[in-house]
Amino acid sequence: MKKRFTEEQIIGFLREVEAGLAIKELCRRHGFSEASYYLWRNKFGGMDVSDAKKLKALEAENGRLKKLLAESLLENEVTREALRKKW
Repeated sequence: MKKRFTEEQIIGFLREVEAGLAIKELCRRHGFSEASYYLWRNKFGGMDVSDAKKLKALEAENGRLKKLLAESLLENEVTREALRKKW
């Protein structure tokens, strides 16, 4: 899924509302729904751009570690099966 807005842009949108711009006006001006705004507010509310970059890096690292764990568990299971058949 391609994202239309970067984390930096989203944080900028949230700051515009904090500065006093109405949510409906912000959504209309930038072309996204109010539901998207509220989802972003829940995820990025109170963050700086550097915090969002750290979050993105941690999410990527978490995904990589989950993949490594799944591969390791699969390899262990295959080894166990091979040993059961051998004896």
